[in-house]
Amino acid sequence: MEAEKDDKAPVIIVKKHGAHEGHHGGAWKVAYADFVTAMMAFFLVMWLVNQSEKVKEGVGGYFRDPVGFADKAGSSVLEGSSGAINPPKSAKETEDFRKTQEKVVREKLQAKAEELTRALQGDNGLGELSKFVEVQVTDEGLRIQLTEGGDSTFFELGSAQLSSGGIHAVSMIASHIGPLGYKVALEGHTDSKQYANRSSYSNWELSADRANAARRILEQNGVDPSKINEVRGFADTHPRFLNKPEDPANRRIAIVVLNSFSKDNFAPIDMSERDKIAGKDIP
Repeated sequence: MEAEKDDKAPVIIVKKHGAHEGHHGGAWKVAYADFVTAMMAFFLVMWLVNQSEKVKEGVGGYFRDPVGFADKAGSSVLEGSSGAINPPKSAKETEDFRKTQEKVVREKLQAKAEELTRALQGDNGLGELSKFVEVQVTDEGLRIQLTEGGDSTFFELGSAQLSSGGIHAVSMIASHIGPLGYKVALEGHTDSKQYANRSSYSNWELSADRANAARRILEQNGVDPSKINEVRGFADTHPRFLNKPEDPANRRIAIVVLNSFSKDNFAPIDMSERDKIAGKDIP
């Protein structure tokens, strides 16, 4: 009986109907890809309209004939190093460009030298001190020298303390050279007269301290401190008058607005220039 009962047990068949696919399947991916493609095309157009005609011609040539264009211009059409958009410059073109830029910088320094000279001559606050300021454009840049006379002029005698006239002169110079934004170097020079006690303080310290004193005034009156390139003290090693090492005119500071194209970005006046001015009269 038990076997017969088991044979007649009902068989339950469950049929599962396919459920609705989640989130419409992959249809959203197609829409998203279309959106991304459209955005990429939009930004490409925005980039292209701001490019030069040369760049536009290069891109147009590529899309008109991708295979032929690549053969002619190289594979890196949009790369910065090569291709039709940014063709490599020849050595001559590079040198011509450098010379053009160097000429622009030198002309700007020359114009500033003339402007500063007029300002010094017309400044009633300087008076006779303006005669002790020399402004000239050299290979290294715009060189402005403040030279001592028989008495103390820009500095107190034997001291790194600027006189009132010295502060006025350096402040005025700062207001003119600061807007240029060029690097600036400073030199300090002394005559050959030595301190009695050279072990504690010598012309080396004095020349460096005077250059630094001028640096502080420059920074307080419009010269960006980050543009100060170098401060040097030369003591009496670079006299203006080779045959008169004790001449007061050997005591001076130089403010040099550097020409960025100079081969030697900061060098004190060279021997050939020094020989040219060795016999120049100083008032």
